[in-house]
Amino acid sequence: MRDMPDETRADPAAATAEARQRRAGWAVTRAVAGWIAVRRRRLSAGELGHLPVTLVLASVWIIFQCINSTFLSPRNLSNLSVDIVGTGLIAVGIVFVLLLGELDLSVGSISGLAAAVFAVLSVNNGVPEWLALIAAVLTGTAAGTVQGYSVARTRVPAFVVTLAGLLTWNGLMLAILGTSGTVNLDENGLIAHLTSYYFTNAGVAYAVAALATALVFLASYLDRRRRREVGMPHRPLHTIGVRTGMVAVIAFASAYVLNQFQGLPLALLIFLAVVAGLDIMLRRTPYGRQVYALGSSIEAARRASLSVTGVQTAVLAVSGTLAATGGLFLASRITSVSQSSGSGVLLLNAIAAAVIGGTSLFGGRGTTWSAVLGILVIQSIASGMALTDTPTAVQLVITGGVLFAAVVIDSLSRHAQQAHGRA
Repeated sequence: MRDMPDETRADPAAATAEARQRRAGWAVTRAVAGWIAVRRRRLSAGELGHLPVTLVLASVWIIFQCINSTFLSPRNLSNLSVDIVGTGLIAVGIVFVLLLGELDLSVGSISGLAAAVFAVLSVNNGVPEWLALIAAVLTGTAAGTVQGYSVARTRVPAFVVTLAGLLTWNGLMLAILGTSGTVNLDENGLIAHLTSYYFTNAGVAYAVAALATALVFLASYLDRRRRREVGMPHRPLHTIGVRTGMVAVIAFASAYVLNQFQGLPLALLIFLAVVAGLDIMLRRTPYGRQVYALGSSIEAARRASLSVTGVQTAVLAVSGTLAATGGLFLASRITSVSQSSGSGVLLLNAIAAAVIGGTSLFGGRGTTWSAVLGILVIQSIASGMALTDTPTAVQLVITGGVLFAAVVIDSLSRHAQQAHGRA
């Protein structure tokens, strides 16, 4: 009699599927193990990257969530995502200047000057808002260009030139505002909508998350292919897959949280688009490579026939442009411009955000995403303090402590890299 078929025997198709799953799991395990190994090597060499600020941000969120359960609520996180934009844009400009090993002290005054130019043109003189907006941004570009050219030609340290600019642009802002002192903006106008408009359709947030994930994968894949063609070290495909997966989790989780309140804020979308675009410019273009080269060694850059004057001028121009743009977002948040615009702790917070995020004070190291992480830490502290009714003095002390720790970590990291011949 012919043997009956064994029903317990695995189906070939099922066995093949199981083998594929096993290989996929093994690939993911190898990718994670490889990523951990690379991180260990970089940490031992002093290349900390965004790890310290990420740990600080996680600690801040956990602490304030334990103190007040509404801290991580969709409403508060949505408000936080809008609050970071104005100062965050200014901090991104600071990153460019810090990459040269310089410092721009005029960004606060430029932001106030740009807001004043917009308010006076639009409200007092009836100029169309879109035209006044362009004039305001170009005002920041012009101010930054003048300072950058002065630094490049005179070789006077940028912090001295921009300190003079701080006083000059602040005085010009007061002159433009005149005796009225305060100009209220149209609450239904273009500028007001920058921070008040939300994409309430949930599909928009998820579509942006999907697009961001796809672009990250595409950029990583093209970089891998380009490196492979010229025989340079490149990431394996499974590593790219894991990295893309991590981005997807963060992007879609953020979209889900934002959709629980009012949807995706227009301000956040603009901010992230600007940061991503400038990151590509820094890492993928000749101009960006020249910025990093000047920050590493300006004398070596001169001997390599790089246009030091042009790069320094352009960097300060970028800083001025982003300061002006940030000033407009700050004015949008309160729908008014006054003689106090651009003053207070704005300059300190912008510089602190760039440094806390991981941009080196010694030049040559940092990314635009450093400013995003840094301003998230600072604004999270401010938000948590507001929810817990903590005095502003305590907020300043904590922020100062975090900044001091970031500077110490930066210094120790630089010493470690020098010991390993990487700085």
